[in-house]
Amino acid sequence: QVQLVESGGGLVQAGGSLRLSCAASGSIFSINGMGWYRQAPGKQRELVAFITSGGNTNYVDSVKGRFTISRDNAKNTAYLQMNSLKPEDTGVYYCNADISPGWRRPGVGYWGQGTQVTVSS
Repeated sequence: QVQLVESGGGLVQAGGSLRLSCAASGSIFSINGMGWYRQAPGKQRELVAFITSGGNTNYVDSVKGRFTISRDNAKNTAYLQMNSLKPEDTGVYYCNADISPGWRRPGVGYWGQGTQVTVSS
């Protein structure tokens, strides 16, 4: 069994910063890609940032230059540093990870429970 636990959300004023963490635990042999998604009220969940096992990153255009995704493989943890936050960044942020439970076994996607980020104007 694998668990992803997010933390670091909260209420912040526009222009402020937050750092989200996503810690994976359980039956983990290796973690492939990890991503942060967000879902605003009344909208579909969207991919915000993604990082490969090798450290390559991708971002949705709306957060480029403001958000930074990183990971600590020794701690099975991914981070999302969010700077210059805007009200439109408000939503529930979810962590997703593709995790392999053993040697040459295919990865399985897991989701965290989500953490609320609210940016006031």
